[in-house]
Amino acid sequence: MKSQRGRGLSGQRDSQYYLDVAADEIALRVLGGAGLRVVSEESGITGHGDLTVVVDPIDGSTNCDRGIPFYATSLAVMRGDELVAGLVRDQATGVVFEAQKGAGATRDGMAIHVSEQRELSLAIAAFSGLPSRHLGWAQHRALGAASLEICLVADGSLDIYAVAQQSTLNPWDYLAGMLIAREAGAVERDYRDEELETSAAVQRRPVFACTSELLSIMLNAGSL
Repeated sequence: MKSQRGRGLSGQRDSQYYLDVAADEIALRVLGGAGLRVVSEESGITGHGDLTVVVDPIDGSTNCDRGIPFYATSLAVMRGDELVAGLVRDQATGVVFEAQKGAGATRDGMAIHVSEQRELSLAIAAFSGLPSRHLGWAQHRALGAASLEICLVADGSLDIYAVAQQSTLNPWDYLAGMLIAREAGAVERDYRDEELETSAAVQRRPVFACTSELLSIMLNAGSL
């Protein structure tokens, strides 16, 4: 109904909100106008160009629709198959995470680095989905916006971010955050050893950790 536009599900696609549609229209106008090829969660592939921007106009759209202040816009830039830049803007707070390949990562212009935690018993972990068992981490969170949660690994707020049970992520959910986390010193891998650096509309099961020790523990534990 017209009176409901701006809040609630759009009815066009499962789990798509009116706000997703509105944000996508703006993103396509800006990015397409800049001569970029765009891969969007909401509208697929549009435009042509040497650079591709993989965008999630609103990551955490359920949070946004419900008024939970944890949602973001995520933009990852690829040159061919190479991930070269990433930006995640926390739309609830205005905080901006950025990275260019080989140039480090920043939060609001200030350099960031991972926590370097190596002990799982002291680690704070966050998940997409609900873990089926506890591996011994100190605490865990489920915050509802993958791109931001990966950035919180990058700046040391979290030590681990991973998918749990049958949850999966698409590249527009994690690509920008992945480069930011890499440039801040984090390590990542897919549970099924599939390629994460892709702009294709595929499902992946990544785990991000601040150290190789924590990554190994999570991977050796297998699917949660």
